[in-house]
Amino acid sequence: MDYIKRIRALREDNDYKQREVAALLNVGQRTYADYEYGKTRIPLDSMIVLAKFYGVDMNYICGVSNVKNSFPEK
Repeated sequence: MDYIKRIRALREDNDYKQREVAALLNVGQRTYADYEYGKTRIPLDSMIVLAKFYGVDMNYICGVSNVKNSFPEK
């Protein structure tokens, strides 16, 4: 599963609307939808925000691992 499917699955599993997550990332709903449909690549800094928001590490959100480890604390 790639990051496109992961960010959508995480959003849906947590019962968020695209507009809510878009607001978190300071982008429009259409831009966020383009991320989920793979029309536009999501910036790395936005991926980090999503990983923190959903409490999962970057390996999971990027599809490197299927284990939902917690986002690391500093």
